[in-house]
Amino acid sequence: MNKALLFLKGLAMGAADVVPGVSGGTIAFITGIYEELIESINRINLEALRILRKEGFAKAWDYINGWFFVPLFLGIGVSIVSLAKGISWLLENQPVLLWSFFFGLVFASIFFVGKQVKKWGLSPGLAFVLGAVIAYMITILPASGSNDALWYIFLSGSIAICAMILPGISGSFILVLLGSYSIVLNAIHERDLTIIAVFGAGAVVGLLSFARLLKLMFAKYHDVTIALLSGFLLGSLNKIWPWKQVEEVLIKHAGEANEEVVPILEKTVLPGDFSRPILEGSEVIGQTAADPQFWAAVGLAVAGAVLIFLLEKFGSGQSKKAA
Repeated sequence: MNKALLFLKGLAMGAADVVPGVSGGTIAFITGIYEELIESINRINLEALRILRKEGFAKAWDYINGWFFVPLFLGIGVSIVSLAKGISWLLENQPVLLWSFFFGLVFASIFFVGKQVKKWGLSPGLAFVLGAVIAYMITILPASGSNDALWYIFLSGSIAICAMILPGISGSFILVLLGSYSIVLNAIHERDLTIIAVFGAGAVVGLLSFARLLKLMFAKYHDVTIALLSGFLLGSLNKIWPWKQVEEVLIKHAGEANEEVVPILEKTVLPGDFSRPILEGSEVIGQTAADPQFWAAVGLAVAGAVLIFLLEKFGSGQSKKAA
């Protein structure tokens, strides 16, 4: 039963990680597995190798909490592979509705992550503000052009995985900023094992390195760390605000069958000012009014917030049973 629940939590984390702007780390936190995830990752170390050599595979497997990893990462993998194409379609065809759902999800998460702070004071308060500012500044950075060199894919994996395990900072969005998002997503669609393997190797290196820093922060500065993560969530809301006005685009594979128009600079607007860009080549020469789908967007935002409430309630209930 516990393994089935971990698999479902992995599915939710994978679905979140596919969307540029939402972090699987948020889902891990609200379902009550975040600190166990960080602790388990940190157990993949030289001590694990020593136990493997002297006491055998079974002892080493128990030491690294292997049966925690298997269903969780299987769920993440299944979710990413199965949902990648669907999420891509929604991002292209129903962006307002998709972003609305995730906006509600992340907005509600701020309160559930923030309440993990045992005592709010000056230091946690400053950390919260700092986290919000950092995350907001990341959201207004323009996306870069793509680079499919293998060393760059490896580097992208190392950086993105760090964001993926941080609530509020989206690994997918970091890939967008680095220009690697569509390359990785297409590799998953087309089963390009070379790119997938190189990206995965970079992710493993980044994950093992960054998890050690997180463990230290949780151990020594628990409340400040949680407050910082809560701030990340608040600052990231700018990225997933449903109504954006595209001001600059990048044409990828111009003139080819797989030509793609990628927004690289967007401005947050009110629903009444929502518009679509009028393009001339790769230049935005004007805007045309578009349906903001306001009430449907509000309904999906509320649904996202309710889902977070249910996940948090379910996750905390399971944690109490385990204790």
